[in-house]
Amino acid sequence: MDTIEIRGDSIRLGQLLKLHGIAEHGAMAKDMIADGEVSVNGEVETRRGATIRPGDRIEALGEVIEVAAEE
Repeated sequence: MDTIEIRGDSIRLGQLLKLHGIAEHGAMAKDMIADGEVSVNGEVETRRGATIRPGDRIEALGEVIEVAAEE
């Protein structure tokens, strides 16, 4: 499991996938999310603009990411 730190209180799901490198570009992130290949805290998430906050756990393409606040 990887941990990714974000600035601020939240980040959009599509942005997080690009930031971590799971998605190479926005269109790829959009397709992955729309196809139900991404889950947030164990639930499939189909909204690209879903708000992700520190403490959330994202799973996509066999990778698990935990979100933490930047210190």
